[in-house]
Amino acid sequence: MSNQVTSPAVRYPDEASLAERVGPAFSVDGMLAARNKTRAAIRDIAANVRPGMVEEDAVVMAKGVLVSAGLELSWHPTRVRFGKNTLKPMRQPSAPGVVLGENDLFFIDIAPRFEAWEGDGGASFVVGKHDEFERCARDAETLFHDVRQKWQREGSTGQALYAYADDVARRMGWTLNFELPGHRVSDFPHAAIHTGSLADFETTPSAMRWILEIHLRDPQQRFGAFFEDMLLEDAYY
Repeated sequence: MSNQVTSPAVRYPDEASLAERVGPAFSVDGMLAARNKTRAAIRDIAANVRPGMVEEDAVVMAKGVLVSAGLELSWHPTRVRFGKNTLKPMRQPSAPGVVLGENDLFFIDIAPRFEAWEGDGGASFVVGKHDEFERCARDAETLFHDVRQKWQREGSTGQALYAYADDVARRMGWTLNFELPGHRVSDFPHAAIHTGSLADFETTPSAMRWILEIHLRDPQQRFGAFFEDMLLEDAYY
């Protein structure tokens, strides 16, 4: 019998580094420019949403805002979702003809491209006055930052971040939609590099490589709220 000790197989590059590769056009300045333009576009779109609008008209308006800002309509559809449509997973189409009420909730989800770089962002807004809607929209953004700070503070894996988000969402009184589990972002197109989710990532995610998504839903299935942004340290907020 041989006394030779077999070393464990070494994978290099490992799966985590392969998942976090970027393309030849990647640049920190470019990614931050795309992110900043995305956040500005979200604010501009929200400022043009009014009670009485039909959701489909809001989507047309949002696309116009992006084009006017010099952004390319990019790798997923431009979404503005009103009322009951805020419950739906992103890949599920909205119910047609939903009109924004006087006291209502909507969210924006855009993925524009600025030159070679991907932007991706979302946020929720309330028109009029509605305490539950306001709390849900506020909690979605609060939970985003809570999860992001856990990553920054503890170096948690993507899996641990979403397990934590699920637990906190329940304590807040909401359910977390795992059909929005976070994803890569890069110079365009990230899908040529990696299509896996942040919620499945078994390693500490790197900054400026991932989008953290939080979609909260009312347990009674009446409404939801959404917030997403690039995973970055506190200095960028």
